[in-house]
Amino acid sequence: MITATRITATRLAVLLIFCTAPGGCAPSDAVGNGTPPEQANPSTASPQTTTTPPHPQPTPQPAAPPKARPFARIFVQDHSTATVRWADLLVDEKNRFTLSPLANIDGLKPLDPARQKWVQMKEAQRLICAGIRDDADGAWESGWVLIHSGVGYIDHGDHGHWTFKNKPQVIDARRDTQQGNPAHLYVYNGRFYLANDKLNGYTRLDPSRYEKNAHGQLTKDTPRFIVGGGNHITLAVVNDRVGYSCWIDGGGPNKGRVDVTPITTNAKSEPAYSFYLPTGVIHGATTCAGKVFFAPADGICWVEADLEARLTADQVTIHHISLGTEGDKPRRTGAFATHGHHVIFTTGKSDNAALAILNAKDANPQPVFVPLAVKKGTTPTSPEVVNTAWGKDYAFVFHDHAKDVDADDTLDIIALDPNGDGHFADAKVVKSLRVGRSAVEGHFGHHDIAFDAEYQYAIFTNPGDGTLSLLSLKSLEIVATFPIGGCPGGIVVVGSRETDD
Repeated sequence: MITATRITATRLAVLLIFCTAPGGCAPSDAVGNGTPPEQANPSTASPQTTTTPPHPQPTPQPAAPPKARPFARIFVQDHSTATVRWADLLVDEKNRFTLSPLANIDGLKPLDPARQKWVQMKEAQRLICAGIRDDADGAWESGWVLIHSGVGYIDHGDHGHWTFKNKPQVIDARRDTQQGNPAHLYVYNGRFYLANDKLNGYTRLDPSRYEKNAHGQLTKDTPRFIVGGGNHITLAVVNDRVGYSCWIDGGGPNKGRVDVTPITTNAKSEPAYSFYLPTGVIHGATTCAGKVFFAPADGICWVEADLEARLTADQVTIHHISLGTEGDKPRRTGAFATHGHHVIFTTGKSDNAALAILNAKDANPQPVFVPLAVKKGTTPTSPEVVNTAWGKDYAFVFHDHAKDVDADDTLDIIALDPNGDGHFADAKVVKSLRVGRSAVEGHFGHHDIAFDAEYQYAIFTNPGDGTLSLLSLKSLEIVATFPIGGCPGGIVVVGSRETDD
């Protein structure tokens, strides 16, 4: 119950002095600071001795909270619901980050979670391509989707401005029974190459061909099909001129087989020739410094790139790089990253695990090994590599594990060139961070990491926790974690801090 109290004129004046003086009961701003003295009304700065109440003064309003603006746009796959959704990472004037609610993508037809899965997802020229795989070897509905991110870039030559005015939308797709159940997706020279496993070939998509004409109509690329590779295809494309596509077979007539196919303007291109590596089960390929590298069952193999596809199989010289042994078996790898003239990958398990680095410019590349403190039950993932806005070269390797394994999830950060001489021979682990859980089931449930376009921050998924984490590439510390639910897996980040033109 409120009890009325009589207030004399003198008491009223004292009360007014207290309430309007700095540090009194003036409303606080958004971060808890009192209203600045210059905002106080000078008419209340001295005691009132008249018995007539003073004129009512306007109540000072709280300062407006710092305005949050887009810093980057995020696209994330959720394995539990077979969805791809998007959100904007926002930053305010005090450099505090928030995440907008996840939203559906305009024009994206839902998948059937019981029968379909999103596979690899990549970005090129602000377009996102993602593959779709079904449970019937492509006979039910597989294919790909091409999404415009809605992010714009205004180029002024020596600098540019990122804009986030438009929403993402699907601009092209192939989803039917004729797409061969894709798995691996690559970006070489700004083009997408999607492996159509059951068609023994791959599809080329050129993002630069998707643009609006003078009438405002969207023009589209005509996908090209390139024959080569088989079953579970990995591939490398050199200078958009020749493709090296692999067969994963561990035995039989296609063991160790690599098909070499010129990339032409024809709707369909056929292999010029094929050669065979000493061992099969090829599960990785890339190109760097005029060479093509492969990941078979034993170590690494490489060949000189044949840009004109004019050689014959017996003219190809295959070079082998040993990675040592693990027990009674040779060490191997499964996927590559490239950075400048270096090829980077992980190899080995538990206390035999390492990051390996090849200088592709060397006439006879040999690996530099960086030991990784991988705990029992966990496995190092393929590295992601970045040159930060501050000129530092880092590789990021997660230690993931199956859902039923009780082990900590870790992110190793490897400085690739501590002394700055460009050779990476002194690479070393500089930080190991405890991160959210993985939820590995086969090829799914791994952590994934991506970077803003200006390489100031990394964002990674924690599938077992249903969260995203934001990592500063300057301090190498996690600065924010955002709960989004589900089982976030693959992630793509487009753009960087929005600024005025």
